[in-house]
Amino acid sequence: MRILRHIGSLAFVLGLFTVVFVGIPWYVIVGDPNVPIVPSWLQIAVFCLLGGILVVLLTVALEQRKKKTSGEGPLPVEHDRTVLLLNSTALPGREVTEILGIVQGHTVYAIWLGKNLSALVRLILGGELTEYTEMMGRARAAATGRMIAQAAEMGADAIINVRYMTTSVVGSAAELLAYGTAVKLSE
Repeated sequence: MRILRHIGSLAFVLGLFTVVFVGIPWYVIVGDPNVPIVPSWLQIAVFCLLGGILVVLLTVALEQRKKKTSGEGPLPVEHDRTVLLLNSTALPGREVTEILGIVQGHTVYAIWLGKNLSALVRLILGGELTEYTEMMGRARAAATGRMIAQAAEMGADAIINVRYMTTSVVGSAAELLAYGTAVKLSE
């Protein structure tokens, strides 16, 4: 189902760009307003644009129906255990022996227009915007990985007081910042 949705998204994007960047300029420059015949390549582009929207709409609706009947939930997230991550300032049974400093990881993620179309369809039909959920999951993993790498370079055992901050940059792009305090712990 996902492959079919991606094909629909690709058809939509190709049709849209062909109509907007080739078809409209062609009609303005070359087209004769007295002749109502539209060339076949422009007709195909319009059908791709409309067909792509229809395919995405149908596949998203079928996926949502399948999820409602099966009761699927979000996928579990894997964590890197080389450096402990805590959103508190203390770890029971161990003491902070040295504060190494603030560490951070940063990324800006976006989804392509085809997935953005799928998400817009989900806004109409309702349900989880899985395209954005996946995007933010990848962004969170990248930012966290960069923060952990920075802490590992400093020789940290843990990062305490971990926080995440997100900001919308433009359109469907989001900035994600992960930060915390790198520390050494007692044995």
